[in-house]
Amino acid sequence: MCLVQKYNVPGPRYTSYPTVPYWDLESFSGKKWKNSVVQAYQESAEDGISLYIHLPFCESMCTFCGCHKRITKRHELELPYINTVLKEWKLYCDLLGSRPIIKEIHLGGGTPTFFSPEHLQMLIKGILRWGKKAEMPEFSFEGHPNNTTKAHLQALFDVGFRRVCFGVQDYSATVQKAINRIQPFENVKKVTEWAREIGYTSVGHDIIYGLPFQTLKDVRETVIKTNALRPDRIAFYSYAHVPWMKGNGQRGYKDADLPTSEVKKQQYELGKKMLTEFGYKDVGMDHFALPNDSLYIAMENGTLHRNFMGYTASKTQLMVGLGVSSISDSWYGFAQNVKSLEEYEHLVSQGIIPIFRGHILSAEDQTIRKHILNLMCHFETQWDLTGTYINDFQRIIENLAELEADGLVEIGTDQIKVTPKGRPFIRNISMAFDLKLHRKKPETRLFSMTV
Repeated sequence: MCLVQKYNVPGPRYTSYPTVPYWDLESFSGKKWKNSVVQAYQESAEDGISLYIHLPFCESMCTFCGCHKRITKRHELELPYINTVLKEWKLYCDLLGSRPIIKEIHLGGGTPTFFSPEHLQMLIKGILRWGKKAEMPEFSFEGHPNNTTKAHLQALFDVGFRRVCFGVQDYSATVQKAINRIQPFENVKKVTEWAREIGYTSVGHDIIYGLPFQTLKDVRETVIKTNALRPDRIAFYSYAHVPWMKGNGQRGYKDADLPTSEVKKQQYELGKKMLTEFGYKDVGMDHFALPNDSLYIAMENGTLHRNFMGYTASKTQLMVGLGVSSISDSWYGFAQNVKSLEEYEHLVSQGIIPIFRGHILSAEDQTIRKHILNLMCHFETQWDLTGTYINDFQRIIENLAELEADGLVEIGTDQIKVTPKGRPFIRNISMAFDLKLHRKKPETRLFSMTV
């Protein structure tokens, strides 16, 4: 059996540990969450905090997307939503007790550029009213090439944004029709050039392999067109097929319409080979960057980080998620906001931080999280008897035995290194550390396939 067939199993992407299905909801409470936020802030206030702001509205459904969104053309929803987000932010600022230094802001969605330039600028100015911009902030947003205007780019640039990422996915007309994302190359070219003209220092493109009806030729042509625009960083994602999840549109095509696991692996290998030949550096699990981009520099400096926003060039102990479905991270705990827009607005109007579930990390959780972060960001991890060893470590070593036999990892007396051969299987390697997953195997399908 080839390695692709052997290791193509359902598995987490490890934007957190423990993963959401393994959160301990019974012992979690709003009080514990608030205490963890205050503790994290007191320990790291001088380093600043990160904000993820979820802007959930989209005018149409992209059928590949598994994100939480509200499909609507009612732009009158923009202002009430922004006002609610700012009220939620004020609740957190009151909890922190001082004006926090804001090191990082990321606007995600949904479609952030559903909102008008004026409303987006109003949102950020409102955030900064209760916080202080760090000396070298990293503010970024996700732009839809079809509706991002030059005014959007300028408005956000004027309040401190210097990085933008455009969702490209694939340039094939057949694939675009299947995923309901009709997006000509000319649109992507136009917004990329606008961003550079205005002064953005990092322009990113997201492309995806494993999409319905996608061929090796499609991947090749998409990478060639992407390179023609020379984005500073590229996220080359594996399509996550999770049609059982509520609220996504992935029921519009059949499993048989997707590339086989072997073809999908070939798509990844082809894309990686081409990007490397074009001068992009491999960063983490699924990112590539030019040598002068902050993401690659962070990897070289050993400061690359991974959280619910994916890979980031900066790290803060406290990340506050604002908006419906957003997830916050204090390092000691996670908390997710309610997913209903109406419930979100109601709770915030009552002065309640609108979380509905979360998890407080145990000492073991924190240690395992460190190891998985090390693997995901640096492809190696080390341990000793002081702060990075757990009693059940021998079980992890046993879980890694077959991966070692297949040449995917090298195990030393106090460290593990992922081999170049093992990098495409980093999710599988991280799963060996996931004791919660091994202690309680899922009875239903929870995760996308690892390959």
